[in-house]
Amino acid sequence: MTKILEDAIAKVRKLPEDRQAYVAQVLEQIAAAGSDPFTVPKEHRAAVLEGLEQVESGEFVNDEEMAALWKKCGL
Repeated sequence: MTKILEDAIAKVRKLPEDRQAYVAQVLEQIAAAGSDPFTVPKEHRAAVLEGLEQVESGEFVNDEEMAALWKKCGL
């Protein structure tokens, strides 16, 4: 197991049970794909496409806003 995965799992262990369950579902989907490319689940696709559109139009938050978000998320 890579160090980055070990670190991520350590952080996930500190999350509430419902968030751990969500992370487990995502990891299961990625693992099930094996070495095939990961397919974004349908329920997330709209958000991903919205994010890509924002990138293309130059809509970004600054570093301070991102740092605040990561802190809020416990990362």
